Amino acid sequence: MAQGLFDYLHQYEAPLARSEELERVHEPAYVHNMLRQKPESGLIRIDPDTSIGPGTIRAALRAAGAGVLATDLTLGGEVKTAFCNVRPPGHHAERARAMGFCFFNNVAVAAAHALEHWGLRRVAIVDFDVHFGNGTEDIFRDDERVMICSTFEGDIFPMVEHASTERLVNVPLMAGTRGFEFRDAVNVFWQPRLEKFKPEMIFISAGFDAHREDDLANLHLNEQDFVWVTELLLGIADRHAKGRVVSMLEGGYALSALGRSVTAHVRSLMRL
Repeated sequence: MAQGLFDYLHQYEAPLARSEELERVHEPAYVHNMLRQKPESGLIRIDPDTSIGPGTIRAALRAAGAGVLATDLTLGGEVKTAFCNVRPPGHHAERARAMGFCFFNNVAVAAAHALEHWGLRRVAIVDFDVHFGNGTEDIFRDDERVMICSTFEGDIFPMVEHASTERLVNVPLMAGTRGFEFRDAVNVFWQPRLEKFKPEMIFISAGFDAHREDDLANLHLNEQDFVWVTELLLGIADRHAKGRVVSMLEGGYALSALGRSVTAHVRSLMRL
């Protein structure tokens, strides 16, 4: 991110998401319980991968709030595209369950804000994280206003069912999948559905753990694959969504590869 981009970026401090924004996608009792989790020290274990420390929930609130602010900036006409450089990630957080490092579903909170506060009729969530975004699908499975397009390695966490429908376009990839195979899958399965759906805004769950240097999984993408899919989505947004795209960071755990991938992704969003 320090490769000459900061001089061209407008930077904003994310607000804390409000309970009413979270409760559009999470059960009120779940939100209330999460907000009570503030250990003074140590960790509260949620599952083998997911723990809450003293600052975790505040960070999670700010991550979700970033998506709300980015949506407001985009739909308010101040920007065309936005990238939310946040952690913890969100796409595994279900309506009433934290898991997989995720507490609030950041991209779902942002998409619901576009629908409920701004009155959009159709939004698309596109997820190229190496792990299936089970939480996002759990939240929007029955919402006809939302299309979810996802690629992911099919035989790793979270190991849940992921059947496809007209609005849920799930494309499991085999271990060892390379860039040209990923691009073929996107062209065949995502693009026609997105063009037909005509989303009024596109949200990206931008996970970069499908990078070949990331040891958490077994796909073999690189920075240019992320550039390619970003530019494809920008083209769809130009045709149907007035260019409006909000991207939110999800996974990515090989720090050098993550930094290069995010830089390439943001440069593409900036159309540089």
